[in-house]
Amino acid sequence: MQVDLQSFLDEKVAEYNRPAFITNDPISIPHRYTTKQDIEIAGLFAAVLAWGQRKTIINKCLELMRLMDDTPYEFIRNHQESDLKRFLSFKHRTFNATDTLYFIEFLRQFYQQHDSLEEAFARFIIDQDKTTEKALIGFRNLFFSLEFAPARTSKHISTPAAKSACKRLNMFLRWMVRTDDKGVDFGIWKRIQPSQLVCPCDVHVERVARHLKLIQRPQLDWQTAVELTQKLSQFDANDPVKYDFALFGLGVEGVL
Repeated sequence: MQVDLQSFLDEKVAEYNRPAFITNDPISIPHRYTTKQDIEIAGLFAAVLAWGQRKTIINKCLELMRLMDDTPYEFIRNHQESDLKRFLSFKHRTFNATDTLYFIEFLRQFYQQHDSLEEAFARFIIDQDKTTEKALIGFRNLFFSLEFAPARTSKHISTPAAKSACKRLNMFLRWMVRTDDKGVDFGIWKRIQPSQLVCPCDVHVERVARHLKLIQRPQLDWQTAVELTQKLSQFDANDPVKYDFALFGLGVEGVL
């Protein structure tokens, strides 16, 4: 049964992990850029805003990139205070102008000191760590370390320390870390290993994973995401999160 399931999932990975997947997915936002820092910034915003209908998510992300003059890294580094007024009307679900402005300020200060956002995650993890748990906890603590961090913004950066499944950040890390020759994920970060990634668990992935009996834990939390990833690592220990393509694709298309 396990061999049959692996073969089935491998087929679905091959079906969905290809450039045609990009157009209708939030990953299309960072794919508009070629500079590493543009990809990181656009990817972080696209992942954080990724809830709701994918078409709406993409449109909101495009709006946000336009507000940054479609050069996010340049804008983050060199904007003037007067340039920030244009963000006061930006909103996507519960993500509003206060959240947007804090993200921009954190990124501005971070990129003054570091070349890549990879440092904000990778500094907290070592090769011997089995998952990215410490990287996610460390990133959240770093992100909210500015003294004026708004309390309301905390809900937009999840953490395993609060038992969250961290779907959006796990997805962002998949984009940045996973590498293959298919052209979907970027693989531009090298200090985190693909084997350490944890599968992003959204409603589609969870539903299909439960149907395939890849998850036993009744609730959806960090341990559930780790449980799913451990099951998937039996099929590919070096790159378990590639199966996110299969589970998500099957869920979106309603195959199962």
